[in-house]
Amino acid sequence: MRPLIRLLRYLGRYRWVVAGTMTCLIITTLLGLATPWLIQQIIDTALQSGNLSLLALLAGAVVGVSLLNGILSFIQRYGMAYAVQGAIYDIRNDLYNFILHLPFSFHDRTRTGQLISRLTSDVDQISRFFGFGLSRLVSMALTFAGASFMLFRMNWQLALLGLTLMPVMAFVAVSRSSKLGPMFYNIRQQFGRITAQVQENFSGVRVVKAFAREQYEIEKFRSELKEFLQRRVAVIRIFSVFMPLMSFLANVGMVLILGYGGWLVISGRLSVGELVAFQGYLMMLTGPVRMLGFMVVVGRRASAAGERIFEILDSRSEVTEAPDAVEVPRLRGEVRFENVSFGYEERSQVLQNINLVVRPGATVALLGATGSGKTSIINLIPRFYDVTEGQVTVDGYNVREVKLQSLREQIGTIFQEAFLFSGTIRDNIAYGRDGASMREVMRAAELAQAHDFIMSFPQGYETRVGERGITLSGGERQRVTIARALLLDPRILIMDDSTSSVDMETEYLIQQALAAAMKDRTCFVIAHRLSTVKNADKIVVLDQGRIVEQGTHEELLARGGIYRRIYDTQFAEQDLDQASEQVKEVA
Repeated sequence: MRPLIRLLRYLGRYRWVVAGTMTCLIITTLLGLATPWLIQQIIDTALQSGNLSLLALLAGAVVGVSLLNGILSFIQRYGMAYAVQGAIYDIRNDLYNFILHLPFSFHDRTRTGQLISRLTSDVDQISRFFGFGLSRLVSMALTFAGASFMLFRMNWQLALLGLTLMPVMAFVAVSRSSKLGPMFYNIRQQFGRITAQVQENFSGVRVVKAFAREQYEIEKFRSELKEFLQRRVAVIRIFSVFMPLMSFLANVGMVLILGYGGWLVISGRLSVGELVAFQGYLMMLTGPVRMLGFMVVVGRRASAAGERIFEILDSRSEVTEAPDAVEVPRLRGEVRFENVSFGYEERSQVLQNINLVVRPGATVALLGATGSGKTSIINLIPRFYDVTEGQVTVDGYNVREVKLQSLREQIGTIFQEAFLFSGTIRDNIAYGRDGASMREVMRAAELAQAHDFIMSFPQGYETRVGERGITLSGGERQRVTIARALLLDPRILIMDDSTSSVDMETEYLIQQALAAAMKDRTCFVIAHRLSTVKNADKIVVLDQGRIVEQGTHEELLARGGIYRRIYDTQFAEQDLDQASEQVKEVA
């Protein structure tokens, strides 16, 4: 019940609307209880006496009660639907906002499809419970109480007989519900896995087709779907026994009432109208009990969905703002790493005792083998992750003590993966800065050497790119992302191997353009090509999470250490290729 109680708090925001609908629900329940009594009066009074005027009056009363019941039911349904949809709107908003504010570490270990499943399918289950189950549950409780009162008021012996099987029916419903809870949770989890696999395969469909793995993915999907089918069939098996059993018990109770009640009518101790009314009230009584099983199912599904949603909302964010976090003023760009250690998991340290000072406006190149910690270092500056030990400061501000938005607004990050959103090229460039003018967008594109290829499209900057920017080449996507970062006019610029997807000529043009853009900015560059590294003010060489060398290009070459070996094995060959190209051009 705990997830359901927490979910009901969302309806509390619409308490006055809910209160109005509950008032209408109480009135409609009372009107429903009046109908069997009116039918009794028609049979025992109007028909027995042959009073046509009274018959017409009572029949009109039945019609009037039905009409008023219909009007109030409409108000109740509409009001409840309004409150429910508002609550669902709030749940989805809260969940979406929370997910977007969770740190990189959460998204590293969580599959996107699972998050989509929670935002869509799980919230739909909660909507069904709020919209149908909750109002029906209240209606059932009121109807059960009112019908029981009328039954005992009419004939307590007959009422006791009618209620004989109610505890049995309730026990059957509750006992089945204890099995359904875990089953529905497992079904929701399995559906999340299916959604995750579909999302992953559709995003990577080109890889699937390139390696001719269609049949493999089909079989994998079929296996997950079969597991989902088996879990659903297990639930259906329980219902296949449960629903007929409930109907059988209800019919047995009805036979008992008709048998004993009929004997009372024959013996003159009960009128025909009373028996008919009694049977009507008994149907009202058995209806909620029979529906109890269905309500348990709706509640269990909502509880399982709520549990999955609160798994997200209760997640502990490793990166949170301190209560006394301060706004960062306009940065100069000094960055310091002081005894910094960091690991994505507690037991594995990716960075160990990093000490690094970068003065404002300097360009720092980070070199090292794969897994040496280059990307980890730059991810700590905008506080995508938190350090395990030590501190990272920007202009003397500990990044853990400042407001994240004020920090990240002054840091331009160009990731290795050039990700674009579905939309126009202009929208993608202006993504990080609301209200950017067309002139500013074009200036950023020119700096990134993207303006010319953008203008070659018939629609220019209004050209729409496909999902993830798939309609552009790798180099074009990368240049758009560079323009997006430059439009921020950041004091600190981070480039994670951002020229890896462009050819040598395009890289040269970008480097020429970035030379002006990088002036008076602090720049961190992860690159493997000689031109970027040689021109850096400081080169930092990492090995197994430690800084082993740092200095200028000439200084590190003279030391003859790791940088020299990297240069000899990688960059000397690159210089030879460039020299060969120059010879060909001269020839």
